[in-house]
Amino acid sequence: MIINGTYDIPIVLMLFVGLGAILIGGLLAWMHLRHRYHPNLIGALIGALFCFLLLEALPAIT
Repeated sequence: MIINGTYDIPIVLMLFVGLGAILIGGLLAWMHLRHRYHPNLIGALIGALFCFLLLEALPAIT
């Protein structure tokens, strides 16, 4: 895929961030339904998502 526009890279990046949020949300919902979750694990997953968002996605968007 060739991306040449100034708005194309942030759009593709936001699509991948949205896909990651949907996948992590689905994982959390699955663990909640199966009752196989631990509060520390949920906090670690949310922290990893925010860490990725702040360190990788935010500088690429701005």
